[in-house]
Amino acid sequence: MAVRVPPRLCSASLLLSASRSETSAALPAVRSMSPSPYTTLRERASCEREIKRSRFIAIAAPVSDERSAHSFLAEVRDPRATHNCWAYKLGEQFRCNDDGEPSGTAGKPIYSAIVSSGIDMVMVVVIRYFGGIKLGTGGLVRAYGGVASECLKGASTCIVKPKAPLGMEVPFDLLGTVYHQNWMLYHSYNLFKLRTSNRTMILVKMV
Repeated sequence: MAVRVPPRLCSASLLLSASRSETSAALPAVRSMSPSPYTTLRERASCEREIKRSRFIAIAAPVSDERSAHSFLAEVRDPRATHNCWAYKLGEQFRCNDDGEPSGTAGKPIYSAIVSSGIDMVMVVVIRYFGGIKLGTGGLVRAYGGVASECLKGASTCIVKPKAPLGMEVPFDLLGTVYHQNWMLYHSYNLFKLRTSNRTMILVKMV
């Protein structure tokens, strides 16, 4: 009598390989694989303030990786503005840019506002239109950090629960049984045919 071999669970780690005055941390963005929930923006948010005749416009958006962060920057930056300063945070990875302002007076205060807000996977761009009155280094730090903080405080947020990959090695004759399991209906999955055996690998992303 033939013996049916049940699906075998596999560790996900075995299935997956794992300009101007700019500051960054050369660390990988870990949120995409992190099992811990995190808070991010539900949608874009903006805030505008006038400080000593200079207009400061902060625009914040949720971003998933460096590419989406740079796409967002390219979309909202204004070439007519005096400065387009920004910062983003992607898990343990971050980057900030002063865009011509004195070093440490724009990008870092924006990043500090992000950290203080507790929001992750987010980018904030602060656009400045110079009004003719210099603010000094302390004034710039307060202006950029303040408008970024105000923007994030007024933003709508949500909690994201990342999905962790789970691998199953399934004999071909049991694939139909696996497909009809209720939990398969609510989770995305990919199929990988194993060349060395009469089995199929299913990679499922589950909460």
